[in-house]
Amino acid sequence: MRNSRPLCPKVILEGTRLTKKTELAFTLRDHPRFVGARRYRYHLPLVSAQWSGLTNEAWGPSLITFPPEHEEKALEAYRTWLRLFELHRYYTWVVDRFHLSTAVHQERQERAFDIEQIERRLLPLGFAVVLCTRTPESFAAAREERLRVSANPSQYDDLDVFVREQDALRKAAERSALPVLELDVTNRSEAELADVVTDWYADHNLLHQDH
Repeated sequence: MRNSRPLCPKVILEGTRLTKKTELAFTLRDHPRFVGARRYRYHLPLVSAQWSGLTNEAWGPSLITFPPEHEEKALEAYRTWLRLFELHRYYTWVVDRFHLSTAVHQERQERAFDIEQIERRLLPLGFAVVLCTRTPESFAAAREERLRVSANPSQYDDLDVFVREQDALRKAAERSALPVLELDVTNRSEAELADVVTDWYADHNLLHQDH
């Protein structure tokens, strides 16, 4: 199976900050065994629930961190993405954080977020979850690397927040109805991680259910 390419793979990369999710998303989007060999670069979209476009402010609320006054807008955005995935089911989608991150954040605010109704629509499309994690002691070095380029360094002051969120995401992934791969990113390159994801995806024969 490792030499065969999944048909229109769809993957959701979950994980707390500093776990190489975005870097892996870009690498998968260009991986010849994940998306197929390309003679030129064409549109392969990346989607993220981290986008803070609900209000006109930098680092404002996102589909993950929305407050109660923006709940209906956020839920409508989720419904819109899900419908787009359904209408374009024969396309490759790479999603950088989505419903599990939202559920963990909202539960931390003592608000419920129903992942089951979202996964009922994701599952028939062939979506899988890759939960990116790292060892707790490796967060400090990852922070130092990120601070070289971050425009908002204060968000990395308390690493214990990320360790706790990682544990919560593990519990959310255990409840997920989607296939889940926990991927330890510690001391591994994006290219190596993309190979692991591609091999896992192919080995589990994660194709469209209607093929």
